[in-house]
Amino acid sequence: MATETHGAEGSSLVFHPMDQFIVKPLFGGDHMGMFTITNATLWMMLAIVAVIALMVFGTSRRATIPGRAQSVAELAYGFVYKMVEDVAGKDAVGFFPYIMTLFMFIVFSNFLGLLPMSFTPTSHFAVTVVLAMLVFLTVTIVGFVKNGAKFLGLFWVSSAPLALRPVLAIIEIISYFVRPVSHSIRLAGNVMAGHAVIKVFAGFAAIAVISPVSVLAITAMYGLEVLVSFIQAYVFTILTCVYLKDALHPSH
Repeated sequence: MATETHGAEGSSLVFHPMDQFIVKPLFGGDHMGMFTITNATLWMMLAIVAVIALMVFGTSRRATIPGRAQSVAELAYGFVYKMVEDVAGKDAVGFFPYIMTLFMFIVFSNFLGLLPMSFTPTSHFAVTVVLAMLVFLTVTIVGFVKNGAKFLGLFWVSSAPLALRPVLAIIEIISYFVRPVSHSIRLAGNVMAGHAVIKVFAGFAAIAVISPVSVLAITAMYGLEVLVSFIQAYVFTILTCVYLKDALHPSH
């Protein structure tokens, strides 16, 4: 996608908002195999390192009066733990480490993607689909292991009139299998859209006439993207808790 703008003196500006999402081999070349280290690989590794640095090294001293790193880590821990307990119930607390890992990885991937010249892994469906499918498979397996055939009661709306129950069952089944699609597209789509808009405004910043307006727009969008980065991690996580609740308590 190319956008071209002509200035008053005949100069032209061409920028490609979607170029920032191209996955490239980290060490040059055009060929990418299964084990090729790419820019996406690098930034996912950096997100993991950042999570470890905060949650492990940042809390290693465990001071009575916590420092900044320990305070942030404890705040994140308490925030996600309360979310799991309130949304999915006390039975879901055993899945807290998995849900906490999901939240921290997504939020750090989103925040690191806001750095100049960085790459945002969560803007790619290849990443978000894997995360969503892992949630889908985990929830489905847990549902059948814990409840057996009773898990199928999730699709049978017993409170509805008998004549409508088969139709509603079909709708519920379709809705269930669409979950990983909506779960992944919501995250990747919002992250990609925000970054693309920032890049568009950044391209217009080179034009002297509209540069001040563009800079203000970039500042506003950047602030919004900081908020969106957290909100999208929160939405992905809370939906995971909702799906887990359905698996643990399909009759509710």
